[in-house]
Formats: sequence, structure tokens, C-alpha cells
Amino acid sequence: MKKSRILSLALAGALSFSMLAGCGGGTEGGSANTPAGGNETTSGSTEGTIQIGGIGPLTGSAAVYGLATKQGAEIAIEEINALGGLQFSLNSQDDEGDIEKAVNAYGKLKDDGAKIIYGCTTTNPCVAVAAETYNDRYFQLTPSASSTDVTAGKDNVFQVCFTDPNQGVTAANYIKDNNLGTKVAVIYNNGDAYSTGIYNSFQATAKEIGLEVVTVQTFPDDTNTDFNVQLSAAKDAGADLVFMPIYYTPASLILSQAKSMGYEPTFFGCDGMDGILDLEGFDKSLAEGLMLMTPFNAWGEDERTKTFVSEYEAAYGGIPNQFAADGYDCMYAIYEACTAAGVTADMSAEEICEALIAQFTSSDFSVDGLTGTGMTWSANGEVSKAPVVVKVEGGVYVTQ
Repeated sequence: MKKSRILSLALAGALSFSMLAGCGGGTEGGSANTPAGGNETTSGSTEGTIQIGGIGPLTGSAAVYGLATKQGAEIAIEEINALGGLQFSLNSQDDEGDIEKAVNAYGKLKDDGAKIIYGCTTTNPCVAVAAETYNDRYFQLTPSASSTDVTAGKDNVFQVCFTDPNQGVTAANYIKDNNLGTKVAVIYNNGDAYSTGIYNSFQATAKEIGLEVVTVQTFPDDTNTDFNVQLSAAKDAGADLVFMPIYYTPASLILSQAKSMGYEPTFFGCDGMDGILDLEGFDKSLAEGLMLMTPFNAWGEDERTKTFVSEYEAAYGGIPNQFAADGYDCMYAIYEACTAAGVTADMSAEEICEALIAQFTSSDFSVDGLTGTGMTWSANGEVSKAPVVVKVEGGVYVTQ
């Protein structure tokens, strides 16, 4: 297997991050910075540089995710460009988590000269953009869109996060194997592909292994603010564990409303819940005991993680979440593949696309990253790496 040089790069001597730290403006969650307009071109494109076009929510309710993936990628690009040789620039466009805006952002990136597409951050916009990149033959790598719909039927689209079915299967088995709950309730967003995809595989696996699901409750949109009906149903059914394959915003409300009604089951979530501890105005004590699956623990003790966290804090003044680490790994995966395939800045987007497809699906290509060691990719774009379960204790993640 060809091993990545990420570890040695990440632990290289101190790098200057003045360009990163200079981004002004406030953020949602207090963990990142962005200019007021939300759109930005970083590490300015110059001759001999391969422009990577990034798409994600830099403003709006999902901004914690988009900003994190953008900033993790920026740190990686600073490191890569400091090595000399192949150079990258990142042109980040704000889609606000909206499908139409994501497609428009993709059009702008093509006009701006992007050769590789990084994103989208959230699933539904990514599905839409992936259809466009497939037709146009642009290589696309998403840090966090986890639905199999993103890559289905598209040989040019790859994922760095683990897939929704993987999360659902792993969650059901983990809950069963560790006796976390005898009666399980599920609350999920039936209007969201990410949430529904995880639920479907969880439910199927739970049935196979004899995990008792006593009630399944849904809500139609992440803007939903009242979950008393869903929580009452779970409580009345005697559920001692509530599985929530949802994003952090509705999860924060569920935790608050559960406390108000005196309901204290074990809450178990997936990677979309990562970032809840950075949510502005959220009482972290409400998340005490919360369990979730994530490939990255910012409080990990390995040197690679500690170095990345230190660099991220210096640049942005906050603790990086899983999405920042995914973004970082994306850039190094692209860099490793470009280097191995002999990609140069004068190649067309289509030429780069075909070269990267061949490299990512090669049997001797693997990447060691923050979110997984020996990451490999199948022909359907799915990454091979295992989820990690963490528990919130004292306001930090503790790996289980």
C-alpha cells in the first residue's frame, strides 16, 4: 500500500498562518471567522497554481459545518504550499445550504477557473452539484456529504466522510453490543436525505440483531422548534435510549426540552451532531452524557491531532470539529493523488478528473489522515474507514 506523507507534513516545523488569522468577521458558534459576505477566495490563484473550488454554507443555520470544512482545508493548503512544488488555491463560495445556490456557486467556480471541486458540505446541495460535475467531468471530493445518493452512478465523485448506511449499521450494533439501551426510540428528520438514510439502515440492522425500537418519531425540517410530541412519545414508550441521526441545531433543542420535561434517557447521535458544543448560546451541560459517532476527537492525545488543534486555534481561535478535520484530509488526499498521478496546473479540468479517478481507485493508493489511517476508496466513491464513538464528559469528547 502506498502510504501518505500527511503525518510528516502535519508535524513539520512551525508554519506561518498570518493569512488565515487575518480573516475578519463573526461566526455562528464562535469557532471560526468569515467576512460579512460569506464568499471568499483564499490563497489567491496565481499562474502555476491549481484552483480548487469549494462550496458550502458559510452563512446561515449550517454555517458551523461549512466554515469548519473551509478552514480545515485552508490550513492544509497553507502547509502544502509551504512545501514548494505543486501549489493550490481555494476559492470558497457560500451556498447557505441551499440547492439552487450551490449549483449557482458551481457555475461561478467554473467561470473563475477552478479545476477541482471541493464540496459540497451538506448532502442535498452536494447531490445536485454532483450531477453537474459528472456531466462536465470535474473531479469532486466532498468532506461531509454522506448520502450514497451523492456518488451513485457518478465515477468522478468521492467522499471523505463515512456513508449514512455505515453510520446506521454501526450505531445499531454499538448500542446492542454495549447494552446502552433496552428500549430504543428514534427521532429523525424525514425531510432530509442524510437523516433518513441513516435511519433506514439503523432500523434494518436493529431488526436483524433484535434491538427493540419502541417508537419512531419524525419531524419535517431542521427549522422545527418544538419536539415535545416526539419526546413525550419516547418517554411514554419507556425508551431508555433515543437515537437521533440529525444535525446539531434540532438536537440542541431536543436536549433542552427533554430536560424541561424531566426525561433523561441516553441520547445517541451521528456525525451531523458534531459541533453542538460550539453552538452559540448552548448550555454545554445539556449535552453531558451525549454519545455520538465521529471520526475525529479534538481532545485526542496523539501528536497529529494535537498539532492540528494547535494550528487551528492559532488561526481561528476555536476548537476544530470533525468537519474541519475532514476538510484538512480532503486537501491532503487531493494533493497525494495529484502528486502520484503527475497532475500539473496546465492540465484541463477533464484531464485532471480522469487522472484523479484512476488514482483514487488504485489498489496501491491510501491516505493517512486526521480522520482515518490507511483510508482507501472504492470505485463507487465510498471511503473505507471506521467510525469512532465518543461521549461528552465535562464539556469535551471522550473516546469510548
